[in-house]
Amino acid sequence: MTGTDRATEAFVAHRNLLFTVAYELLGSAADAEDVLQETWLRWVGVDLDTIQDQRAYLVRIASRQALMRLRTLGRRKESYVGPWLPEPLLTAPDVAEDVELADSVSMAMLLVLETLKPTERAVFVLREVFGLEYDEIAEAVDKKPDAVRQIAHRARAHVAARRPRGIVSADETRDALEAFQRAINTGDLQGLVDILAPDVVFLGDGGGVVQALPEPIVGADKVAGLLALGLRRLGEASVELTQINGQPALILRFDGEIDTVTAIRLEDGLITGLYAVRNPEKLSRLEREITLSR
Repeated sequence: MTGTDRATEAFVAHRNLLFTVAYELLGSAADAEDVLQETWLRWVGVDLDTIQDQRAYLVRIASRQALMRLRTLGRRKESYVGPWLPEPLLTAPDVAEDVELADSVSMAMLLVLETLKPTERAVFVLREVFGLEYDEIAEAVDKKPDAVRQIAHRARAHVAARRPRGIVSADETRDALEAFQRAINTGDLQGLVDILAPDVVFLGDGGGVVQALPEPIVGADKVAGLLALGLRRLGEASVELTQINGQPALILRFDGEIDTVTAIRLEDGLITGLYAVRNPEKLSRLEREITLSR
């Protein structure tokens, strides 16, 4: 087997891991794919005979590339029009069954990670989500292990104070979604209010390209009213239930084209978050993924 063949075999074996690391750091599947390309270009030039742990080395390369891109994206987000949401990621049922992984890629959790500084985010993801040792993380973020431990402690405390409250069982998810769909299908405003948590948040991301809410909407009555207004458009649309970012989501289509993807956050049997992505740039890759999955 040639050196390139060996490099390819190792890269393919760890590709899903590398993509997930990059996506959790960036909140963008398109940027995560770019990080994979950059990782491959660097990996193929490495002398594999000098590498003891190929997985750790690949994660280190991908993390460094993602961290550099994250700093650039942060500057771009400062001029983003309206609320910013992660790019929707189509996830298989087995991701939803892995409750820890599903929670780590959920819209709600990725928004919490957005509140961390780039290095804090990298350290938190590599340690808390993927379980890397401090020495490995130190090499990935160019810090000493003791400094990484301190960063990890700060990041854990920061996330713990803001992260979603808990994991919902499959039965609770099913019951809540069925109630939500009944309320949507019947136009029952009170039914909508009943399934929404009192402090439910609705976020819309149009990126300044298409119409979306300029500010978050908070509160069951306000969100239910907004949804009731939106029902008037559904007569011309098709709605399908799927898994986005490890959570249930609705895909709204007009004339076969994806118009909106709304990820749903559930806690204690109630909907606590609705995250509606309308920015076409964030939906184009999802359309291709759905086509390939069929």
